Amino acid sequence: MPSVKAIRGDSSPDSHLTHGDDMTQTPTESPISAAPGSQTLARGLHALQLVAAAKGGLTIQQVADHIGVHRTIAYRLLSTLASYRMVAKAEDGRFRAAAGLAALGASFDNNIRELSMPTLRNLADELDTTVSLLVAEGDQQVAIAVIVPTRVSYQLSFHEGSRYPLDRGAAGIALLASMPVRPGERPLVTRAREQGWIITYGEVEPNTYGLAVPVHRPTGSPHTCINLISHREDVVLHGRESAIAAAQRLSVVLS
Repeated sequence: MPSVKAIRGDSSPDSHLTHGDDMTQTPTESPISAAPGSQTLARGLHALQLVAAAKGGLTIQQVADHIGVHRTIAYRLLSTLASYRMVAKAEDGRFRAAAGLAALGASFDNNIRELSMPTLRNLADELDTTVSLLVAEGDQQVAIAVIVPTRVSYQLSFHEGSRYPLDRGAAGIALLASMPVRPGERPLVTRAREQGWIITYGEVEPNTYGLAVPVHRPTGSPHTCINLISHREDVVLHGRESAIAAAQRLSVVLS
């Protein structure tokens, strides 16, 4: 499973990773080189990612510095995004994510995150461990929901939006198992396909167990799985049947 952070108390379920940032989303990295005709679009999307990822907002100059453009160009990009209500300029002069971006995010895959939250929350609180929902995007796995249990004082967490290659960790293996057989696939993928679940240890984060169960969805939908993480093997073993049942319920909800 993704690199994780141990948290205490009522920490947010999307607490930032502090070590082994293998699966941390990196929206501030330069976008893929674009053809000249799409350069403005690429810069605009990059600016949007930067602002959305900055909890305290960003100034025009900060956006310009990150993207590597003149302040005037950054201003035009942010003004365009603001006209579509994707970002908004606050009284302190910083741009922050706005309502239009929230509405856009809510439409993702028919709002899969919102539909899944009750099941994920119940599972996290039942097992007292972190539960997440991940989907496959190309050759990566992406966490679209991360739920930390409410009754524990110490737990593992990682960012929603975190991504990692499909070929490692319980979640990646479960996602591959929901796909057609690939030449040279790992034996763990074959096993997960046969038994309907998989447990791994230390594949991404040292000393961490992961349990993942594919969520079967209609053809054409993103491949999806439920994932549990814990430092304790007994927690994931105990949670296996509950996770399988939760995945079955989500298969119905998301169909």
